[in-house]
Amino acid sequence: MIRMVKYAVLAVIALILLLFAFANHEIVTVSFDPFGGSDNAALAIAAPLFAVVIVFAALGVVAGAFATWLSQGRHRRASRQNRAEADKWRAQAEALKAAQSSPPTLPRH
Repeated sequence: MIRMVKYAVLAVIALILLLFAFANHEIVTVSFDPFGGSDNAALAIAAPLFAVVIVFAALGVVAGAFATWLSQGRHRRASRQNRAEADKWRAQAEALKAAQSSPPTLPRH
């Protein structure tokens, strides 16, 4: 059921992107030169509008994911430390169980 919902959502997103691409196929010039004019920009790219929007949306998603990954670093570090401490305690508990379950040895005279 979940798989069908995922496919339905992906199909709707794909349809929206296709409709957006068909409606916005005009060529636009994207300039990265703040001082140049629109006709003589040094850093300019001519591309279809839908491609520009989709590329910059994808870059925004990547930038947001990277920012989230950076901000959660302290939680990942605490998780690693807690896991190491839990492993140490687990090993110590297993050693104590093994020591208690073995029969005591009687001294020989």
